[in-house]
Amino acid sequence: MAHGGGKEAGGRAHRGMSAAGGDFFRLVVDYAKQETLGPVKGLARFVAFGIFGSIVLSVGVIVLLMAVLRVLQTETGTTFGGKLSWLPYVITAGAALVVAGLAGWRITKGAAARTARRSDDERRS
Repeated sequence: MAHGGGKEAGGRAHRGMSAAGGDFFRLVVDYAKQETLGPVKGLARFVAFGIFGSIVLSVGVIVLLMAVLRVLQTETGTTFGGKLSWLPYVITAGAALVVAGLAGWRITKGAAARTARRSDDERRS
């Protein structure tokens, strides 16, 4: 009887150890999900809104540039008629280059560039 009781106690201890191992495994998996999937979901939402905003802004700029072209062609009378009919296209292309240049300037001199410079300075010191 004593031997059987010892066997039962050993069996319970073994089951307790495997249950603890299973709990530990579940805890590690849950922690990994929490620390990886949560931030990835937030990043995906951030990227999705960024892409959506970029598309909407691009379409808006294109529509405005087309409006500028149409205004130059129709509302300036005979100024751009005859041999100067190409000039509204050049003016609109110049406006597009100015918009692209401003966007590039803001990208390189904006908040992200300042943050990158700060982190470079911190690494050097």
